[in-house]
Amino acid sequence: MAKAKLMILYGEGDGGVAELATAFQKAGYSVQEAIGRKSAEEALKKSKFDLVVLGSSMSRNDRHHLPYMVKKANAETKVFVLHADGSRHPYVDACVDTGTSMESILHKIEDMNLGAPAKAAAAGAGK
Repeated sequence: MAKAKLMILYGEGDGGVAELATAFQKAGYSVQEAIGRKSAEEALKKSKFDLVVLGSSMSRNDRHHLPYMVKKANAETKVFVLHADGSRHPYVDACVDTGTSMESILHKIEDMNLGAPAKAAAAGAGK
């Protein structure tokens, strides 16, 4: 899937660190920003996303609660947490430490194989 067609919901706890959303857009992704849990939940109800990125300024409770809400809205949507505590959550698909470079974050997103047909991967595994 081309980057331009990949829809990202990028959530942060405050608007002051939303420069990552601009970096995602410059990398070719379509991005919708959400500030706080309620805004993220509303976006999940209104639109479909390929990836939800939860930024480091989200509260610990929000980073814990939102992955459940993402998977409830669409089980195929991937969750990427920009904080090391994401590794302990059963619905988080990937995480990085707070302060990881944008280049590393973009590589991690590419490694997630978003948009790859799941059925084709499963069929190839059986051979």
